[in-house]
Amino acid sequence: MAAVEETDFVIVGAGIAGLRAAIGLAADGARVLVVTKEALDESNTYYAQGGIAVAMSGEEDVALHLDDTVNAGDGLVNREAARVLVEEGPLRVEELLRWGTEFDREGGKLMLTREGAHSRNRILHAHGDATGAEIGRSLLRHARAVEKITLLEWTTTTDLLIEDGAIAGVGLLDRDGQGTRARARAVLLASGGAGQVYSDTTNPAVATGDGIAMAWRAGAEIADMEFYQFHPTALSLPGVQRFLLSEALRGEGAYLRNARGERFMERYHPLLELAPRDVVARAITREGMGPAGEALPVYLDMRHVTKVDPATRFPGISKFLAEHGLALRRDLIPVRPAAHYLMGGVRTDVHGRTSLPRLYAAGEVACTGVHGANRLASNSLLEGLVFGARAAEAMRVEAGYRVQGAGYRDAVRGDTRAAGSDDSARVLRELQQTMWEKAGLLRDAEGLGEAGEAIRAFEGENLMGFDRPQVELRNLQTVAALIVRSALARHESRGAHYRNDFPKRDDAQFGKHSLVSKGRDVTFVDFQRTEALA
Repeated sequence: MAAVEETDFVIVGAGIAGLRAAIGLAADGARVLVVTKEALDESNTYYAQGGIAVAMSGEEDVALHLDDTVNAGDGLVNREAARVLVEEGPLRVEELLRWGTEFDREGGKLMLTREGAHSRNRILHAHGDATGAEIGRSLLRHARAVEKITLLEWTTTTDLLIEDGAIAGVGLLDRDGQGTRARARAVLLASGGAGQVYSDTTNPAVATGDGIAMAWRAGAEIADMEFYQFHPTALSLPGVQRFLLSEALRGEGAYLRNARGERFMERYHPLLELAPRDVVARAITREGMGPAGEALPVYLDMRHVTKVDPATRFPGISKFLAEHGLALRRDLIPVRPAAHYLMGGVRTDVHGRTSLPRLYAAGEVACTGVHGANRLASNSLLEGLVFGARAAEAMRVEAGYRVQGAGYRDAVRGDTRAAGSDDSARVLRELQQTMWEKAGLLRDAEGLGEAGEAIRAFEGENLMGFDRPQVELRNLQTVAALIVRSALARHESRGAHYRNDFPKRDDAQFGKHSLVSKGRDVTFVDFQRTEALA
């Protein structure tokens, strides 16, 4: 890897938030380095199936979108952030349309569908069930045409560089194990989520919480880590990856049935299959528990739906199911929840500013409080667009000085050429299983305490190599510890965080966001009453 001496801005991650920010930063000629640890088309963005939620029908729709977002967030949404999301969303989607994003149309008009907890049809989709991939393709094509944007693939960001209390760049590790450092005026974390902290996840292998862990080590504030959203419907077949079965299936009329063939959602929520995700996920989990603790199947049933052709509306899902002998039109499809989206992350304001000077964050790695305790379906892609653009504008305006000096060429310390060891692979599997069993969909103090002890034991194994697998493992250990600490501190049940030992919501004590940083215990704060970040 050629050493990068200096640049104006570094962006970690090439998903929707990172690419949109890069385009914004380069608009006035700034040099932008976008770093991604695999190919440019391997991110959570490209796996997003269902669509992007956006209020394209005027002020009334915008107001309803805000209400839906707040209601889904179970009393914890930062209303300022949610207002920014829904009001600026239409402008950002119009921008995508100008850049050639091919959303599905019918009779020349954009097709809109509905998903869980939305009060009306407002979900745009592309190529049926490949919305994220299409948006990513459009943004990447646009970014590649901008001369000042450098796209660096197969490069892992290992840590943030700190000078005089401010972020000054990043440490990098290429696929050959060679290390270097890149200096910059400011750094944007757009590195996505951390689904690989759980054994069952819809996330790709790259989702290892790198940005959150790096920000934590640098001293940034981390918020709402107890709120990990479990998507209700992932394919549940022995030996097969937890493939996402989009909420749009239920938006088109699919039912959920238990082992007795009964629809059961009427016992849990008046919106039935289109209830908020946390409600549906827990309902499926409970229906899948037999009287003696044995696992029972739960199914997605689309056999009765005639208004759409599943193979046409959901080509990617239909193709994957066909590879395993299943068809939406013919079969009951076995499902179970899987870790899907982290509502928490690096705390930011609505301009992407973190608590550390010259460090910004946007997308799933960040926590503005926009999702509260439970993200509204299909708000994630919109979040990346809106807050990626906002972070870019703040960085451009606020980083009003240029990098001085020749930059760094010295190698990052550590055994950069070592391959991932058998020990690190074993520890990763044990960590993921521990988190699934002890800190997953249903939690209590005993299980969370056991998870915390196990994480400390894993950290004590002292796997100190410096290849990418071990960098990722250490990041996941950090993320796991933050999830457990935050979940132990919240003595209530709210949204995606459910405590069997504290099953009620407690607004008086916990109607606030959790906040933690190095050397400090978990505290609870009201984002809308705290001062702006650095």
